[in-house]
Amino acid sequence: VVWWRAAAALVVALALQVAVNYANDLSDGLRGTDGPERVGPARLVGGGLATPEEVRTAMLLAFALASVAGLTLAAAVTPWLLVVGAASVAAGWFYTGGSRPYGYRGLGEVFVFAFFGLVATVGSTYVHQQRMPGLAWLAAVAVGFLACSLLVVNNLRDRV
Repeated sequence: VVWWRAAAALVVALALQVAVNYANDLSDGLRGTDGPERVGPARLVGGGLATPEEVRTAMLLAFALASVAGLTLAAAVTPWLLVVGAASVAAGWFYTGGSRPYGYRGLGEVFVFAFFGLVATVGSTYVHQQRMPGLAWLAAVAVGFLACSLLVVNNLRDRV
């Protein structure tokens, strides 16, 4: 294991998760999806705890941190990681952002499975081994299903 690659892959994954959480909070807050009647923890924009500009800045900083770590990995491993990284950032934003967010069209679980399961797990393995073994795909399916189950529970709570 090349430890700096492991650390960089961890930074990419954590920073993307944080960025997606901020993006979701921002977009839902601006759309009015997360109003005062929302069940669950208070949201930054919807609950008036932070301005949209503050949350946007935090989101962009988290995406930038993930991008810098990802660029470092791409330079060391393969330029294809640039495509994977760009797709990951786009998927994170368009979950609830943009004019036609896929999260509101029943596609959230599909993208969560793909990016938080397959891409994160197999991508991290590739960074270390420069190959994508079957065991990595098997582990990725398990991680993807776990991520989807958390999303489903969160969405069910929001509908109560």
